[in-house]
Amino acid sequence: MSEVMVDSANGRAKPEARLEEPICRDLRSTDGTADASTQIETVTSESSTNTVPAEDISSMDLANVPKDEESAQNRLYIKRGHVVNHDGMQQADVYIEDGTVRYVGSGADFVVPGGCRTIDATGKLVMPGGIDPHTHFQLEFGGTVSVDDFYKGTKAAVAGGTTTILDFVLPKKGESLLEAYDAWRARADPKVVCDYGLHVGITWWSKSVRDEMRILCQERGVNSFKCFMAYKGLYQLNDSELYEVFETCKELGAVAMVHAENGDIIAKNVTKLLTEGVTGPEGHELSRSEEVEAEATNRACVIAHQTKAPLYVTRVTSKLAAEQLSQAKRRGLVVYGETLASSLGCTLTSVKPNQLVYYTTSPPIRKDPETPRHLVKFLALDDLQTTGSDNCTFNRNQKELGLKDFSKIPNGVNGVEDRMSVVWEKGVQTGLIDPQRFVAITSTNAAKIFNLYPRKGRIAPGSDADLLIWDPKAVRTISASTHHQACDFNIFEGMKCHGVPEFVIVRGRVCVEYDLIRVAEGQGSFLETPVYPSFVYDALNGVARPEEGLEEKHARNGIQGLELNAKSGHEVDIPDTYALPEKYIPGPALSVISGDSQLSTPHSARGHRPDGQKNMQESTFSISEELDKSEARSCIRVRAPPGGKSSGFW
Repeated sequence: MSEVMVDSANGRAKPEARLEEPICRDLRSTDGTADASTQIETVTSESSTNTVPAEDISSMDLANVPKDEESAQNRLYIKRGHVVNHDGMQQADVYIEDGTVRYVGSGADFVVPGGCRTIDATGKLVMPGGIDPHTHFQLEFGGTVSVDDFYKGTKAAVAGGTTTILDFVLPKKGESLLEAYDAWRARADPKVVCDYGLHVGITWWSKSVRDEMRILCQERGVNSFKCFMAYKGLYQLNDSELYEVFETCKELGAVAMVHAENGDIIAKNVTKLLTEGVTGPEGHELSRSEEVEAEATNRACVIAHQTKAPLYVTRVTSKLAAEQLSQAKRRGLVVYGETLASSLGCTLTSVKPNQLVYYTTSPPIRKDPETPRHLVKFLALDDLQTTGSDNCTFNRNQKELGLKDFSKIPNGVNGVEDRMSVVWEKGVQTGLIDPQRFVAITSTNAAKIFNLYPRKGRIAPGSDADLLIWDPKAVRTISASTHHQACDFNIFEGMKCHGVPEFVIVRGRVCVEYDLIRVAEGQGSFLETPVYPSFVYDALNGVARPEEGLEEKHARNGIQGLELNAKSGHEVDIPDTYALPEKYIPGPALSVISGDSQLSTPHSARGHRPDGQKNMQESTFSISEELDKSEARSCIRVRAPPGGKSSGFW
């Protein structure tokens, strides 16, 4: 019999091995009860539908699930939700079996197998799970180690709606890339609770590094390499070395990545400031101004263009740097930009001087209160494509190691748990982006760039069952007292966010359910990222994509005329908070009909579609048996020949 603990917050018993502490307590309605529109149904071949209120779930002993109910853990039916992909939206049901999406469409056209758990998602959005392309778990930096290891970090990610993370292998100078890669795998594999992939940092350069890059691409499932233009004496490469790394990436079909700041200027500024007596944490931002970031961003674009390599610029924190990427893209360069939850959700304007140490990261969170809004607009206009967290957490005492010398502050902040809600709050809630663009910048674009799409980043038959049931009307307040990260403070403390994941499903397993999280160490898997991602290399080779025009229209959200220099406030018309559309095109296209569209169908006026019929007799029915095995598998990896193009999926 499993040991039972009592949740002190609500007095309910919970099995120690399966249930974790509550999250997001304010997801409940004002009377403290669960939303009656979202209940959990368990269907077995021996009984009729049983509805179990969410608040009773914690009393179940999940370690002793009856054998006749085990199949429900492998089969999940989500009904009456609004399925949102990056290229469209549709009212549809979703059927999941054995960790894979098997059906997306009308409930009237689907027979629900017996032994299948059903979740009613009426009024909610069903979206692909988030992909965080930038984390640093268990990282040695600045004489200490980040406190979120791969268990605590991925658990926090899942709690916030992120179901895949991409972490960075950072070898020490002179260290073998392969040995560093093996060390990261040894740390991560036993602990991750969601799927993960790895980028590899190029922190020094030699022929042996070039040879190991080839091995990582061909044998270890890595397709991206990060160079540093900052951290002089630690990670920084010079321009000649950058050229050779980018050139090698192009030869291997990989994606070149950069941390773009001028490390030489920063080193001079740091010395000058310390000499002048500026030793406190305010010196960090003073040493690396926006133009220092922008100059390096432009230089990286020029070097990438000279080598004909695709470029991904990590952690863009300023308007000036984003403008450099915008200009490069309009010159025809294949460049991608990532901004961070910290830069969208924070500015240093109102941070007290004695608190600046806790916000120290590189490039810095900026002071200009308009920066978050500018960055969201660059995301809306597709000049920036992804949002990461750069999650690298340190406790207060670790941060305070640099109180008297800002150059010794361990760089990094939290964000992996709060990224999805912060992006929704600053983007969708303000009317600057729509839910489809939200899916693109939090999930799909990262999946495409790093060759995980459509296995990840999409809800479609054959995709991994990583998805969210998102309540756009729910509100939560971010706090260190309720977050799941190991750090003892939160840079978003007190921020109120509209938009909360009620359910988070990882490879078909319900891991977050209202205020409960159920995860196990090691339940996630390593993801190989194949070389020659078609999304990147088709663009590089000038291959037109049929859906490009449609995606561009969606990417701009109907706000092509945004004036980036306009001030916030009464001068700008902010649309009403997003409301669910009333008309949909039924079927697999997952396309929304705009309000001014002339299209309509009788189906669109019917309200909810009929629910799928329940197959009560054949509880062992498996939809996968009806599919050819080669089609039922998600994302078959195909290696490209040397010099070839996309490996892709399917």
